[in-house]
Amino acid sequence: MRITQEELADRAGLHRTYIAGIERGARNPSLKSIEKIAKGLQLSIAGLFSPASGPGATHGASTPYDDGNELVDILLVEDDRGDGELVVSAFKRAQLGNRVHWVRDGAEALAFVFCTGAYANRRLENRPNVVLLDLNLPKVDGMEVLRRIKSDERTSMIPVVVLTASEHHRDVPECRLLGANACIVKPVDFHRFSQITPQLNLSWMLLKPVADGT
Repeated sequence: MRITQEELADRAGLHRTYIAGIERGARNPSLKSIEKIAKGLQLSIAGLFSPASGPGATHGASTPYDDGNELVDILLVEDDRGDGELVVSAFKRAQLGNRVHWVRDGAEALAFVFCTGAYANRRLENRPNVVLLDLNLPKVDGMEVLRRIKSDERTSMIPVVVLTASEHHRDVPECRLLGANACIVKPVDFHRFSQITPQLNLSWMLLKPVADGT
């Protein structure tokens, strides 16, 4: 339904981390919370539990969220649901077990990286190993997210890969000046991403298949 966790939490009168816990299966909602969520989504309770179908279906498309202190391999910052799901699907098809955390605006990306707001319980040293960053983001644009990450000595070493519509996009030169480590043309697939992992020293990302269990 193209609704962020933050927006749903606001509509339902619940905390965003509570919504995140439900989405990743770590929290069982109370009956009262179920009523609030259904109201926030403008659905009946029966409709809330009906199987999704058609173009707007989102079941099975969510990514593993991490609101604690677990390590996150990839932070995906992408507000377009279609583009984000393509990235997640590409990694799933490649059967990688790398942990992906997907946020949909620049403000949440900064909160995650710098462990503030809803992510204040994270430890800064548990930073993501790579950030896949779209430039056209709500709240805080991608260029500003890149600038803040690369200008802070605590986070400047995090590889940031900018997602762009074209290698010749007018913002690409500025992104490189700000410290972007690479650019990938959207839609991002696993092949394109794997081509840049050597220059990012991320060869480990190709060595963690789901079946490995490690």
